[in-house]
Amino acid sequence: MTRAPRRVRPKLGTGPSALVLLAAVMLAAACGGGSTQSVVSSSRTAAGGLPQGLIAYATDHTIGVLDPASGKAATVSPLPTGGAFRVAGPVWGPEPGVAYPVLYFTIHDDRPAETRTSTGAVPYNWLFRVDPFTGAIDPLAASQDSQSEGPIGLAANSHYLALTTGCCTTYEVDALDLTRPAGALKVLSSPPAQAAFFTEGIAPAGSGLIAVREFGTGGWYWLNADAGVLNPFPLALGPDDGPIAVTADGTLAAVALPDHGAVIEPISVAVPVAPSPSPSAAASAPASAAPTTPSPKPSPSAAAAPRRVNSRLPHPDGLAWSPDGKELALAVNGELELYNGAAPDGTAPQKTYLAGGNVAAVSWSGPIAGRTLASLKSNQGPQTMVDALLNATKLPAAADTPAARPFTKVYLWQFDSTKTSPINSIADATPAVLSQYPPLPAGVVFHHWAPSGGWALLGGCFRYRFVITGSGPPTAATFGLSTNALCSAPRATSSP
Repeated sequence: MTRAPRRVRPKLGTGPSALVLLAAVMLAAACGGGSTQSVVSSSRTAAGGLPQGLIAYATDHTIGVLDPASGKAATVSPLPTGGAFRVAGPVWGPEPGVAYPVLYFTIHDDRPAETRTSTGAVPYNWLFRVDPFTGAIDPLAASQDSQSEGPIGLAANSHYLALTTGCCTTYEVDALDLTRPAGALKVLSSPPAQAAFFTEGIAPAGSGLIAVREFGTGGWYWLNADAGVLNPFPLALGPDDGPIAVTADGTLAAVALPDHGAVIEPISVAVPVAPSPSPSAAASAPASAAPTTPSPKPSPSAAAAPRRVNSRLPHPDGLAWSPDGKELALAVNGELELYNGAAPDGTAPQKTYLAGGNVAAVSWSGPIAGRTLASLKSNQGPQTMVDALLNATKLPAAADTPAARPFTKVYLWQFDSTKTSPINSIADATPAVLSQYPPLPAGVVFHHWAPSGGWALLGGCFRYRFVITGSGPPTAATFGLSTNALCSAPRATSSP
């Protein structure tokens, strides 16, 4: 059995020692690792844009971006300190109708969970989209999750975002089509019908090939999100290798090793035309998948030998290629290090940023036209929306007693608030209402209630109506992940 991917849990405590650490981080950033202010000025014109792209990263207190040309950094989404949230990502991806890439990241609410006898948080996983040039932060989906530590293996290209959720033998691969308006995540592989996979990377551009590693055997595959099948993986990687990053032209892969840094290997991201059958691989494939061989086949074009990237390093937590495929960024040793991809093993990094910042992830965008560092804007962060959902799902006082909870029933409906919906006026879960509008699965979780399905709550203009009954008079209300206001509601206009 292979182990789960290493998970870095950024922490920043409280008290004098934490203040000293924070001061040291800020000093290091100011002196040689880049600034962490929310907006960074730049003399470059909008016409010149950002030809080298931006490097996105996560630390224990921020989602930020860094300009590789100047070394300046900026916060785009602050995070609560003290290890309140576990973060995956950020990664760059498209947003429909937006001319430049935006950021996606997930959090898991890791604050003390409530129990039967104590109050606290209900652990949810959240998927957020952040536009670093407008300051907008949008929740795309939320999922109650008391079994795991949140999503892992977040990866994205210009078509798909993929991630792994669950725990142990229940790991599943979920994907979101980034070319469409916000909607539900699609389950690509989920036990027991399919194997448990870790997402380890993704092919570039608009490819549907997601690099996955099987939990039980450690075997690597391409999970084809377009066709819903498994394809052989072109590199012979080990059960503890990963994550990986592939250059924009799809010719080189950087692979994080369990220790001793990373290795760069030639790769082919072409989809095999006719995968050879194998009963053992078929057992691991999604239900709709054609059987494939479990043995990775080297790419015919992979003529160059693999080369190490500073084998004196420990395991990198994240990797990302520059747009031209010449530089490799590593999140390692809690900092951001940039390497010449063609340099021999042992060569020191060309640049080091955010030393002491506990950097846990890295993603490098393509060139960004028409934008500068001066146009970056920070948002308020995700905590306000996380806490608003907890407040909206509190049980009424009459239902929140040991005697009443066994009789409490929760009914939940989803509707599109861009148009008037009768669901928004539901006041009681009568047999007639339940027959006409079947509810979503939901139930009581100690002092709160929560939907039962994975990623059951969606953002955008989706709204949710709930009725709590059974232990008192019916209580009904409407809520949304970002706001409770309906998208169809009249907008306030200024007086003449």
